[in-house]
Amino acid sequence: MHVISLIVKNEFGVMQRVMGEFTRNKINVETIVVGKCELSGKSRMVLSVVGKDAAETAIGRLEKLQDVYEAELIPESGQSAYALMSTSSGNVGVVGGSAQVEEIIDRSKPEKYVKALNAL
Repeated sequence: MHVISLIVKNEFGVMQRVMGEFTRNKINVETIVVGKCELSGKSRMVLSVVGKDAAETAIGRLEKLQDVYEAELIPESGQSAYALMSTSSGNVGVVGGSAQVEEIIDRSKPEKYVKALNAL
């Protein structure tokens, strides 16, 4: 899994324009997290894709969009993962490194889960 971090304009339509680049290049986005960030008037968008070539292609295209101020491929050491899991004991939130979260999901075999990657 490869994580892309973007700093984008915080306004309507930006998500659609960003995702349009993935659609045009036939790149599937595995996870996406968007929210306000430390820079006033801007948002951070974090996406994960399978394949380094796909990630590099996406970054090359995204850097050309006017709505994107910054685009970078995050090394594994800068990634974090979280999962929301539904188990027989109740709902559980897990945060940690991607491999750690994956191991906990495999071990606990939750009935349902959502896993997302993030960049810090």
